[in-house]
Amino acid sequence: MKNNSSLLYSFVLLVGDFLALVAAFTLAYIIRVKLDTRPLTAQVPANTYITIFLVLLVFWLFIFGFLNMYKSEVYENRFKEAAHIIVGSFIGTLFLIASEYVLSRTIFPARLVPVYGLFISVLLVLLSRTILRAVRRGLFAQGFGVNQVLLVGSTPITQELYTSLSHTKITGYTVIGVVSGKHHFEGIPAGKQYVSFRDAITALENTTIHSVVQSELYVDTEKNNEVLDYAQEHHAAYRFVPGNNDLFIGKIDVDLLQNIPVVSVHRTALIGWGRITKRLFDIGASVIGIVLSSPFMLLIALYLKIFDGGDVILKQQRLTRFNSTFNIFKFRTHKHKYNGLDPVDAFAKMKRPDLFQEFTKNGNFLPNDPRIGRFGNFLRASSLDELPQLFNILKGDISLVGPRALIARDLEEYQHKNLILSVKSGLTGLAQISGRNNIPVEERRKLDVYYVQNWSFWFDIVILLKTSVQVLRRVIERRVD
Repeated sequence: MKNNSSLLYSFVLLVGDFLALVAAFTLAYIIRVKLDTRPLTAQVPANTYITIFLVLLVFWLFIFGFLNMYKSEVYENRFKEAAHIIVGSFIGTLFLIASEYVLSRTIFPARLVPVYGLFISVLLVLLSRTILRAVRRGLFAQGFGVNQVLLVGSTPITQELYTSLSHTKITGYTVIGVVSGKHHFEGIPAGKQYVSFRDAITALENTTIHSVVQSELYVDTEKNNEVLDYAQEHHAAYRFVPGNNDLFIGKIDVDLLQNIPVVSVHRTALIGWGRITKRLFDIGASVIGIVLSSPFMLLIALYLKIFDGGDVILKQQRLTRFNSTFNIFKFRTHKHKYNGLDPVDAFAKMKRPDLFQEFTKNGNFLPNDPRIGRFGNFLRASSLDELPQLFNILKGDISLVGPRALIARDLEEYQHKNLILSVKSGLTGLAQISGRNNIPVEERRKLDVYYVQNWSFWFDIVILLKTSVQVLRRVIERRVD
């Protein structure tokens, strides 16, 4: 029997949004009309204002629906939900303002009413959904609305699914059985493991199965049909996890190839209009960045030239999309005598080969690196050494956000090298905001892969905001030290 808790929760969210929006624009009216003594542009009685708003609010909720705000893919992701609330509220407010002109009727008694309404609506809808999420998790903890899942398969992904779905309070799922054949999973109670699908459904005859998840296909087609037929006959949701899970991570489309349905798998979601949007954003942001930072770049260049001599800009060959190389531009942070030297040669020059071993062991990082001067440390801590890369972004060598631009040696033996290089490298990225040099190299590469496979424009905005916060924090911490 299908569990309708998700549908019910979507309806509750709809009601919550409705009440939050009504409260927001009622407060906006009260603040501007009743509490503000400034003159109004038009006299609109409260009952007229509310009546018109309630009618138009239906279209606002349609906008929320169009943005998938009542689907689990959005409301189970807090940041995505928040981003959609902001966008949906902005579009909804524009719709209300445009309605005044279309209807040739005054809706708002003052121009600030929709402005107040926009900001208050975002806050109240966020608050409403946060409260409802907490209530929902509380109900999950008590066993209400929980989806009971039967797993079918003996692959490692089955164990992973069992572990992740066991957090019932968060996921809303509980695993009631695992059909693992002759394989026995460690960590899963023996009483929950079954040799065959028929054994499982016989043992669970008096238990409602809401969902069946199959993580491998049997060689015997009849066994596969038995699982699918059971799910369909008992109105249970059926999901299939492909054996080669890595292959299907990314953007998946169902297309027709000469009238034959096919599954198209893209290793990254950054395709089509996404690439165009990202490139246009890069161009605009890099131009603005160059204009605003040019005085600082000039001062940094003069300081390096006057007090240390030598080259101001470091040019180093790095990798970017499709395994192509480019010269990255950075302000030189190494002392002049070590500039341009390979780490092994630089540490050999100072007769400290032991430091090279420590450098490579720490993932190409060395605390208090003697090759870097005091000003160079400041440039790195503040990320000001990265400013010349704005020209790389403008040229199209890299993007504002993306995997770290690495030298070939650092990527040549990595298993998912080509996946990372399916998008442009970036000035900042997920690895940089997740710990920079404080996390292992392997973990950094995994974060790069995650970014490539889960790219979205909003993901880029989050990374940029977190980058700004981290840079500011590092500068403050350095000044305190």
